[in-house]
Amino acid sequence: MKTYLALVHKDPDSAYGLTFPDLPGCFAAADRQDDILRAGVEALELWFEDAAPVPPRGPEAIAAEVADDLATGAFLIAVPLVQPSSRQKRVNISLDAGTLDAIDTAAEGLGLTRSGFLTMAALNEIRGGH
Repeated sequence: MKTYLALVHKDPDSAYGLTFPDLPGCFAAADRQDDILRAGVEALELWFEDAAPVPPRGPEAIAAEVADDLATGAFLIAVPLVQPSSRQKRVNISLDAGTLDAIDTAAEGLGLTRSGFLTMAALNEIRGGH
């Protein structure tokens, strides 16, 4: 999984604004600090629907480029790029039996398989969901 750095700005009486130094024109906004990561993940997903792959640069290069912004209160966050693949992969995991029962009950309640539920839950966490 690739991770891109987003520069986050916050002016008084405005939303949090995110820009990606590696991806000119890729941006997002979030009203609450808790929603910044989710907004960034969504922006990356949309950007890469139509864009060619771009390798992310390291934090030192990005920090040097945006040093003036960082000095005035902006900050950097790491945003994971989750690109779905049509290829399925079988894995073996170990879970507490009570946790597994709870997963199966929740999955059944949502009309999902165990694998579908675990995938949904994992992506929700990766994307900054609650």
